[in-house]
Parts: sequence; structure tokens; C-alpha cells
Amino acid sequence: MEYLKKSKCLKDTIWIYALVLVLVGFGALMVYSASFYSAEYHYGNRYFFFYKQIMGIVLGIFAMVFFTFFDYHLFKKYKWWIVIDTLILLVLVFVPGLGLESYGAKRWVSILGISLQPSEIAKFALVIFTACYMSDHHDKVKTFKGLLPVLCVGGVMCVLIMLEPSMSVTMCIAFVTLFMLIIGGMSKKHTLMFCIPASCAVPLLIVLEPYRLKRLLAFIDPWASPQGEGFQLIQSLYSLGDGGLFGVGLFNSRQKYLFLPFAESDFILSIIGEEIGFVGVTILILIFFMLVYRLIKIALGAKDRLGALLASGVAFIIGVQTMLNIAVVTGSIPPTGLPLPFISSGGTSVSVFMAGVGICLNILRQSQGQDYKVIKPFSSKRLKKNLKRSAKNKI
Repeated sequence: MEYLKKSKCLKDTIWIYALVLVLVGFGALMVYSASFYSAEYHYGNRYFFFYKQIMGIVLGIFAMVFFTFFDYHLFKKYKWWIVIDTLILLVLVFVPGLGLESYGAKRWVSILGISLQPSEIAKFALVIFTACYMSDHHDKVKTFKGLLPVLCVGGVMCVLIMLEPSMSVTMCIAFVTLFMLIIGGMSKKHTLMFCIPASCAVPLLIVLEPYRLKRLLAFIDPWASPQGEGFQLIQSLYSLGDGGLFGVGLFNSRQKYLFLPFAESDFILSIIGEEIGFVGVTILILIFFMLVYRLIKIALGAKDRLGALLASGVAFIIGVQTMLNIAVVTGSIPPTGLPLPFISSGGTSVSVFMAGVGICLNILRQSQGQDYKVIKPFSSKRLKKNLKRSAKNKI
């Protein structure tokens, strides 16, 4: 029986590694395809973005392997250090000489010649801190006082990221905080208490910044400003429309020739749709679905509350950010600026996402000796039930 469990664990691990490597490998190929012209035009090197992506993937592979064998229970010991270091990085983007500005936003920091995007790290740092805190204080999450540490950490991160400014990542951090609190056992009363003010704050933040209001109006009617705020969405729709069912062929996209802004990052799915068509995009989405499905299974089969919360948080970030990116490039929601996980250009993004998967794999490895029955995924009630059951085995 023990052999069968270990065999199943190894099979699941190989599957997850394969899915991630397929995604990042395909992502690197598409980053090159989407960026070689703009990279040659702006930097004189057609491989500029491709080399950066490869460096991020190599670092991500090391991070994924490291965290696969790193005992996730040690996060409890370092949770406050993780939060403090993340907050320091978020502050450093505003320090002259360290912070890097692009298109009016200060979202990157340069350390020893290496650029990092702290907001990408913040999402996973928040998951780690919240999971560690709530696994130790699950009996206090029904009280407002018990929720304060998580709300304070999430709130400070939101404020710092909003000042960059980056409303999309701020909302992502807010969603992660709310999700972790809900699956951790927050009461319905407190859920409504936080959701209602947050919902009211979103339109207020949009109105306060003219560029956000312009983006919203461009989403409603992009043809009202085809050369302005609506330009990017229109070009994205052109790209997807040209792709049709099977695409125009790899490397044959036309919109990447400086027609579609951020073709290698936020809107890379538009280029993918143009080159490999609806069928190719559908297969890509299925691969994402398979990965998130397997991560949710890890959460439901975790041997303790900490593992369940960690894996749930990682799966949530990957799943929600993927759906939001797809919705943006198809014009279903206003532009958010969130990259497509594992695919979009960005060394920090691809590295931390791979590290997050590594944490889930360690949870899987440590659960192999536990006699558990995997509960059907995609059920919040079942997940809460499993969290209560696993609390008896808390380490």
C-alpha cells in the first residue's frame, strides 16, 4: 500500500513538472516570436526579451526543485521575515537609483544589475504568511481581532502597490487576502463587512485617476478612441480575429510589428491566438486547467491545515490570473496589466510562479505517507471540511 502511494505521488509530481515545463517552454518560444521585431527596433537585439525569459525560467527551475524538497512547515519560522523583506522590496521601488520607472509606473527595482518586480513576489509572500498565521490561529479567525494581522499585512501591501501605481495587482492582492480568509474559516458576517467597502472603493479609485476612467470608457466603446485608449484592445481583437481556427502559423503574426503594444507581456495571448488560432489557445487553456486541477487535488489531500491553505492559495493565484488575462485580451473586462502565468515576458513572474508550484509539490510529497482519500475538487464546502479534518493532524 505504501509503495502504491509513493508511486502515485511520483506520477503526480512528474505530471506537474511536465505541465509547468511545457508552459514555460512554449512561453519562451512565444515571447521570442512576439518580441523579436520590437526588441530589434528598441534595443538592437532581437533576443533581448527571449534571453531575459530564459534566465527567469532557469532560475525558476532551480526554485521549483528547491521548494519541492524544502519543508513547507519551516515557513512558519520565517513568515514575518518573508513579510518584512517583501515590504522592503515594495518600498525600494520608490528609492531613486534603485527603482525603475516605465510608462509612468515605478514597479521594478534594480539590485546588483538584476531587475525585480516586487509586486509579483508579494502575491505569494501574502499566501505564505496568511497560511502560516491561520494554521496556527484557526480558532481565532472567527473574531475580528484574530483577522487583524492578515488584514494589516494585506492592507499595507495594497497601499504600497497602489502607489506604484498598479491597481490591477492591488486588486489581485485584495482578492488573495479575501480568498485565504474565507477558506481559512472567516465568518459570513466579516466577509460581508470587508466585501462591501472593497466593492465601493473600486469605482472611487477609478474616478480619482483620469487614466483609469479613460481605460474603462475605452473598454465600453474602444472605437470611441481608436488611436487613444481603445487602440490596444482593438489591435488585440484584430490579432485574435486574424488567427481564426488554426492561426496564421508560428512566427507569422502581423500585429507584433509594433501594432499591438506589450505584445510580449500582457497581451501575448493575442499573438498566440493569431499564430496558432482558436484550437491552439483552447489546448493552452486546457493545460492551465489540468495544472490548477492537480494543485487543487494537492490542497484537498494535504495532511495538515498549513499545506491545504498554501496549495489552495497558489492554485487560486494561477487560476484567477489566467482567467483575468484571457478576459482582458478578449475584451471581456477592462485592461488590468496582469501577465499570463508562465507565458508572459517577465523573469520575476515566471520564477515565482514556478517556486509556488514547487511548494505545492513538497506538500504532495509530505502527504504520501498519510492515509487520506482525495476529495472531489472545486467545492469550497468540501475544502473547509477537509481543513477541519486536517487540523487534527496539524504539525
